[in-house]
Amino acid sequence: MDDFASQIYTQVHQIPHGKVATYGDIAKFAGFPGYARQVGRLMATLPDGSTLPWHRVVNAKGEISLTGLDLQRQRRKLLDEGVEVSDAGRLKLSQYRWDGF
Repeated sequence: MDDFASQIYTQVHQIPHGKVATYGDIAKFAGFPGYARQVGRLMATLPDGSTLPWHRVVNAKGEISLTGLDLQRQRRKLLDEGVEVSDAGRLKLSQYRWDGF
């Protein structure tokens, strides 16, 4: 695993239960501001059975970027943690965003 991926996974692992971070937040916390798209690609290519809390990462608008059944799977995981998410996959970043500390 390269250093970039390792640092991204470390940051995602730290997002607390019931909180979310944006792809851009994770990139910034890992020391790679401006690499939000690359964070998204890493989250999309996690191996099956990964224990990384990938579901806690959303886009900058406070929306789940996935569609269809994948959106519903991420939404369910967030709901199970107490994060209110609309049927369309929207949530209140002002309420649930992790500040990285």
